[in-house]
Amino acid sequence: MALEQDRRIAEVVERERSRLLGFIRRRVPDPRDAEDVLQDVFSALVEANRLLMPIEHVTGWLFRVARNRITDLFRKKKPESFSEAAGEESDELVRLEDMLPSPDAGPEALYARNVLLDELELALDELPEEQREVFVAHELEGRTFREMAAETGVSVNTLLSRKRYAVLHLRERLQAVYDEYAKG
Repeated sequence: MALEQDRRIAEVVERERSRLLGFIRRRVPDPRDAEDVLQDVFSALVEANRLLMPIEHVTGWLFRVARNRITDLFRKKKPESFSEAAGEESDELVRLEDMLPSPDAGPEALYARNVLLDELELALDELPEEQREVFVAHELEGRTFREMAAETGVSVNTLLSRKRYAVLHLRERLQAVYDEYAKG
């Protein structure tokens, strides 16, 4: 019986690994963090199996656990500010964390937060590549403008400008989605 369960878990892992990892990597910029989340998800599957928890739709369950682990990962990390471009505050810019509902405000807020994070991903895909790269590098990877300038040969002012345009687009794009959930 235990061998049969182990075989089924191994089949699920083999079948779902690449798709699940792709899902996680689209949401988690650091490949090491993405691998950690993936391992946590499969560890939860083994634990659920060990505790004889009934899982009717394994694939859906895995993706739900992955989404929760990603949320936990972002909750642990210090939120980066949209407005901290080169340490200057601007009334025009807004903090990402301020736009997202608190993950501690219950399941509906957590769902809204996840929807907004998905919308952020879509909005990032709409940006010109140069703007997206600067935004992701600074906001999600925590890299400084000086580091990016040294690597790319692009001036800090140009990088700041690209990020500013990205932030303005993202703010406009996500505000409507946020307003929709704030009303509800």
